[in-house]
Amino acid sequence: MSEVRVRFAPSPTGLLHIGGARTALFNWLYARHTGGKFVLRIEDTDAARNTPEAVAIIFEGLKWLGLDWDEGPQTDGTTVGDHGPYFQSQRGAIYKQYVDKLLAEGKAYEHEGAVKFRIPKTPITVPDLICGDVTFDRTMDPDLVIQRKDGTPVFHLVNVVDDLEMKITHVIRGEDHLSNTPKHLALFEAFGATPPRYGHIPLILNTNGSKMSKRDEGASIGDYIANGYLPEAVRNFLCLLGWSPKENKEVVPLEEVIEKFDLPQINRSNARFDLNKLYWINGEYMRAATLDRLEPFAAAILRREGILGESYDAAYFRAALAIVQEKVKLGKELGDWLAYFFKDDYAFDPAAVAKVFTPEGLANLKTLRAALAEASDFSSAALEDRFKTLAAAQGKKVGVYIHPVRLAVSGRSVGPSLYHLLEVLGKDRTLARTDRALAQFPG
Repeated sequence: MSEVRVRFAPSPTGLLHIGGARTALFNWLYARHTGGKFVLRIEDTDAARNTPEAVAIIFEGLKWLGLDWDEGPQTDGTTVGDHGPYFQSQRGAIYKQYVDKLLAEGKAYEHEGAVKFRIPKTPITVPDLICGDVTFDRTMDPDLVIQRKDGTPVFHLVNVVDDLEMKITHVIRGEDHLSNTPKHLALFEAFGATPPRYGHIPLILNTNGSKMSKRDEGASIGDYIANGYLPEAVRNFLCLLGWSPKENKEVVPLEEVIEKFDLPQINRSNARFDLNKLYWINGEYMRAATLDRLEPFAAAILRREGILGESYDAAYFRAALAIVQEKVKLGKELGDWLAYFFKDDYAFDPAAVAKVFTPEGLANLKTLRAALAEASDFSSAALEDRFKTLAAAQGKKVGVYIHPVRLAVSGRSVGPSLYHLLEVLGKDRTLARTDRALAQFPG
């Protein structure tokens, strides 16, 4: 078998759609599974719609997902691989040669300034690797415009010419392109070339069964970047939109997906998009992530929100991150869980103040403050012993000390394990924050 060569050919229209991202991922997985090549080309022949910013969005989305390409344009304007650059707007001379060839052989003709290709008026069966054999009756199909009046080539022509020139062996694309395949096969035949093998991926549907559009929630990869999803979680989720490891697993390591991924395994039925499932998967990845993985991810989010500066105490940040990690399912939630670690003038939750900072609660906080001031060991284990010893000595439940001090040091009534929280804050910060609360709410 010759080397597998697949491609992702997006049009730069302003966003990387979830369907396009899945198409790119499935092509990338097949290339990595077979040891082949993943080619990126930009279908930018429509000058009125395409902008450099839109191209940059595609680059950003693919790089964020970790989908590195083996041939095609790079973000710095250079190319990678033996061929290129793969911007269709730069390949007009190549397309003209193919149009001229069809005209010279009588397989195309001029019509009112445009050029039309003579579609064979015979039925054709498309041997699709995912959909199976699909037969189309072309007997009534009109001839195909391949070049507009202004001389610009049409999608169908450039699609086929590029697949031919780039030696693409497998075209893996959305099922909405299945009806285009008879036209493309006719062009390959006219050029005397062996066509690639085709596999059309089922559509992505909303939970209500409608086709997912650009306006639907979760339609743009940019939304996931902005909301602080982990790219590995989104990639995992996209794998499951039409493919399954057949072991009823939801969290599947990328290496395992690459090993098992093959086109016949792609489901024939349409995939249902479930944002709640993605949220859950992201939470699983957040909990399982190492601090080395999570720290730069979280730091970037907190800088963007103005919580962290460019320089910060990395050890303190990692310690805080470690104790909230299991509580957080989404990157955009990190600010809410971590902000009070880095600002001493945090606000106090009014509902919690009314419930916890009662005269009795404040009295318990003062008693606890005195006990904490005597502590020489501020580890979580030692703090837990100190709390329990104090509660026993006072004949009270330990909770009457836990709730006031949590509110005092964080402004909140909920959070990570209190003993670990106090250990991370440290003795000096804990006492200072307790004093601030007692001064603000004297009882």
